[in-house]
Amino acid sequence: MRQGAVRLRKKTGATPKVYRFDARLDEDQKTLIQRAADLEGRTMTDFVLHSAKVAAERTIQERAMMVLSARDTEAFVEAILNPPEPRQVLRAAARAYKTRIGRRARTA
Repeated sequence: MRQGAVRLRKKTGATPKVYRFDARLDEDQKTLIQRAADLEGRTMTDFVLHSAKVAAERTIQERAMMVLSARDTEAFVEAILNPPEPRQVLRAAARAYKTRIGRRARTA
């Protein structure tokens, strides 16, 4: 399949940059993809790019979700509902943060 260009548009309104994507297919793959593209009324390039985009989005979404066991879920909920008291290091970090932010607010 030597027909394929991926277009990425910048939100600035500039001319979109075009990237080339090439793939080698055997006859069975080409026939299968061409048949599916024809059924959807798309070109092979549009069909492949659309299908790849959908598959990429699905893969990213699946990997982004955290799956917890029942035990992990209980531990997570317990930590959210009953957090431990902050220790000395966290308290010191909070004080340092408030001091820095206080200085920025006065100079802004």
